[in-house]
Order: sequence, then structure tokens, then C-alpha cells
Amino acid sequence: MKIRRTLSALCAAAVAAGAGLALAPAAHAAGTTSLASVLASDGDTFDRNWYDFDIVDQAVATVLAAKPGSPVAVLADGTVPLTAFIPNDRAFQVLAKDLTHRWYGTEQEVLTAIAGAVGVDAVEQVLLYHVVPGATIDSATALASSGASLTTAQGGTFTVKVWSKRYAIVQLKDQDRSDLDPFLVRSKLDLNAGNVQIAHGISLVLRPIDL
Repeated sequence: MKIRRTLSALCAAAVAAGAGLALAPAAHAAGTTSLASVLASDGDTFDRNWYDFDIVDQAVATVLAAKPGSPVAVLADGTVPLTAFIPNDRAFQVLAKDLTHRWYGTEQEVLTAIAGAVGVDAVEQVLLYHVVPGATIDSATALASSGASLTTAQGGTFTVKVWSKRYAIVQLKDQDRSDLDPFLVRSKLDLNAGNVQIAHGISLVLRPIDL
């Protein structure tokens, strides 16, 4: 399958290192609460709510269990500034459908299907593609930055497209030109605000290559 082959190739070529930003970071963040602790704050388990972040939380745990030295561990170090764009559980359900051509009814089934289809290394690279290291980018900064290109911890880039500042409609344009690009979820902006690690919920999984 093309998706599986290209994600496997991605693992061999990806560079798990951050680079510069095209955005000016928020200057007021000073706290050191990590995003990992925020993601785990609702019980660190799967549930029936498809619009929170249990799958990404468990995906991080899966990667670190298999690869304790993974750069994904930066999400647990609240002293390191970064911005994460976090897909909700429904977004991963859609990705699992694309990868396997099956629709899964539980969050655990979704993560198991994705890891089984592409492997832990590819899951790691996809997670890193959602992390922009080195700066705390709040929603106000993002809304003022249409056209900015962000370099991720995976080494790839995506672009910010602001459709409406008034209604906070922001889309992230990834490297898959043949699939839908995610939008920021307005009700899930500025998660962990006031800390140097901040996150924004997004509606689909960012794709670091054209699948």
C-alpha cells in the first residue's frame, strides 16, 4: 500500500531535530508545566470522547516505551519551549481509516491499527511533525502569521493559512497535497497557556509527506 510504503520511507529519511521559526513567539510564557502532564490530566486512558486527546497521549507513551531515547520525550520536559498542534481522537480515527480502509469503533483499536499498519518508528515521526520546537506560539501570534512556514521537530515544514482573524479560522497546510488539511479547533486553543509549552487542538492529523 502506498501509504505504508511512504511512511516507512519517511522513517529512514526523517531528521528528528528542530529548526528556526517564521513566527515571533509569545513573550509572556514562563511556567514549566509540561504538555505531557496536561494530556494525561483526564486520567491517562482511553474513553468514549472522540474530541479530546487520549490517542496522542497513548501514542506518545507507546513510542517512549519502545524507544526511551526518542525526541518525543521533550513533551514531558516543561522547561523546553515548544508549540504542539495536537490532533483529536477523531482525527486519528480518520487516519486509521485511510491507512487500513476500516473504520474502528474504539480509541484503543484506532491506535493499535495505526501502529500495526506503519510501525512505531513512523508513529514517532508523525508525532514529531506536530511539534514546533524553540518557541511558544499562542493563538494570537498564529492569527497574525498567515503564510508563515513552521519547521517541526521531525525536520519537515507546514504552512499557516489564516482564513479569518475575526472568527479564528486557521488552517495548517501540510506536505500531503491530495488530502484535506487540518484546521485549528477554536475551543481547543492555547492549551497550557502561561507555560513555555503550549498546544492547539487540530481537526486532522498533519501528514509530513504526500500519501
